[in-house]
Amino acid sequence: MKRSTLVLLLAPLFSAAVLAEGYTGPGAVTQVTTVAAALDAADDTPVVLQGRIVKRLQDELYEFKDASGTIQVEIDDEDWPPQAISENATVKLTGEVDRDLTSREIDVEFVELVK
Repeated sequence: MKRSTLVLLLAPLFSAAVLAEGYTGPGAVTQVTTVAAALDAADDTPVVLQGRIVKRLQDELYEFKDASGTIQVEIDDEDWPPQAISENATVKLTGEVDRDLTSREIDVEFVELVK
């Protein structure tokens, strides 16, 4: 009895998350794939960028560059992959736009080295 109650309580949480990710109709948020598009995107817009991290600016703030431009990205220490990444390595960053009144940056949730 307890097991089935737990399943019934948790099922809507998981199904809502799956449905929200796959929605493509009116009002859907499209994923941004270039720096130029990220610079024009609204706050919290999902992004997947491929390019290079060219410079460390502060503790967890870096400069990222692709063919369309450069943008600052925030990468928490725990989000780095286990292998070292140089300024010449191509990476794929997954995250979202963090926009305020004076600037835009990408809040990175996942860093992947592209081979």
